[in-house]
Amino acid sequence: MPETEPWEYSLCIPSDPRAVTVCRRTLRLILTMHGLIHLADVAELLATELVSNAVRHTKGPAALRVRWSGTGVLRVGAWDADPSPPEPPQPFASKWEREDGRGLALVRACADVWGWQPLAREGNRGKYVWCELGSVPHSSTIS
Repeated sequence: MPETEPWEYSLCIPSDPRAVTVCRRTLRLILTMHGLIHLADVAELLATELVSNAVRHTKGPAALRVRWSGTGVLRVGAWDADPSPPEPPQPFASKWEREDGRGLALVRACADVWGWQPLAREGNRGKYVWCELGSVPHSSTIS
């Protein structure tokens, strides 16, 4: 049974593609330990896309943040040191063989809501791209 108390985890990661796997596995462990395993598959997909973008498109450190509201909302987000807004999600095209360009479209299709915000903390600038999932399983269609 999911917890009713809010909690939050942050995982600082280097600018290294291997960090994406570390984030994905850590997220699954967090959700399992908090009784939210039913959200793990979709949350892992979304975290992978967000963290991949943070690592691929910036040169500095990044971070994964996972927050449970206690009222049924899971927020997964990635911080990176680049304050530039993310590229808007592109509609899915017939070019499925492409290796890039689908990340935020997947996030938009699978999350209940998503967004981004610029951040400035302790002299560091960057952005936080996030998405939310409700605790009730739902199906999304990709269009």
